[in-house]
Amino acid sequence: MTTQTENTRAKSTREKSSKSSGALALRDETWELIREKGKLLATNCERAMSELGDMFASGFSPTLLDSATEGMLVGWSVNPLADKVLSRITGLWLPWVGKRFNRESNTGDNLMTREARFGAKALWPLYKFSDFEGKTAGFSFTTWVEKGKEDPETDVLVIDYASVKSNPRLIIKSIRDELVEVVPGANLGKMLWRSGNGESAKYTLLAYFALKSPID
Repeated sequence: MTTQTENTRAKSTREKSSKSSGALALRDETWELIREKGKLLATNCERAMSELGDMFASGFSPTLLDSATEGMLVGWSVNPLADKVLSRITGLWLPWVGKRFNRESNTGDNLMTREARFGAKALWPLYKFSDFEGKTAGFSFTTWVEKGKEDPETDVLVIDYASVKSNPRLIIKSIRDELVEVVPGANLGKMLWRSGNGESAKYTLLAYFALKSPID
């Protein structure tokens, strides 16, 4: 009887491990696919933007984010000249490394390299950053789910900076991030620039980014 019970437990453990390995593989494959679409921006921007837009529109609001995530800047979408300049700069130095989320409080913040705070002080000398596991944490946000500004048929996780009093008005409070889950653990995001306030506000896509999150 004991042997049968142990065999059943071992089988269950193997099945769970197999499912977990499959989910991790799918997450990592999707992550690389997003990276490849980002590289395509340099050679075929129209196609890359179309494919990224389709991927985003087919995503779902991620509801299980509850920890630190790994970030990737997929690519810029300001205008052709600005995109080239920004891509060259961020290709040499990108201080942003991800975001962390607190599902219970619907809050979070951005994670950056330790050196990032020194450059940031030039723009926001009074803003106070914090430390998190050898990184710099800052620019807090609140989250909720609603339809995307550019994708009215898609539920997105809104990452809002304007609602956090301590955030700088310069640049930060004009940013609205939107995030969807492509597959569990691989999330695609849009960085939007808000012009105006309230119902009359206009939103412009600045960049795509991605977040890789743990899979339980």
